[in-house]
Amino acid sequence: MTGQRQFHPKGTHVLADLYGASPLLLADAAFLKGAASEAAERAGATLLAVHCHPFGPGQGVAGVVLLAESHLTFHTWPEHGFAALDAFMCGDCEPVLAIEYLNQALQAQSRVLRVMERGADSASGPAQENTSASVSA
Repeated sequence: MTGQRQFHPKGTHVLADLYGASPLLLADAAFLKGAASEAAERAGATLLAVHCHPFGPGQGVAGVVLLAESHLTFHTWPEHGFAALDAFMCGDCEPVLAIEYLNQALQAQSRVLRVMERGADSASGPAQENTSASVSA
């Protein structure tokens, strides 16, 4: 890219699997919308919009929180006590704080996190992925 300025985005991407979460909370779209909004705020992110789609009484909910710094998404399976979360944020935001808040709010018994630093600068090369598992919430 001779003559052009290179762009190197930087951010943290966190994927989380929550197990043993409250089936009632996992099926409650209004609760999830509020909890996801609070999670974004606790991470230091700027909330732009929230949308949740409930799949029916007692069924799961899919949701997206659009942030100025990127996004927070979730999909729940109340019948399995499971939630899949995805938080990507750039700048000074801390997406792990958002995930930890949702872990507590959903009363999960255990979780698995995958944390990946996105983007790189010329000196450090490609971003690295760190995986951490947890057996208890």
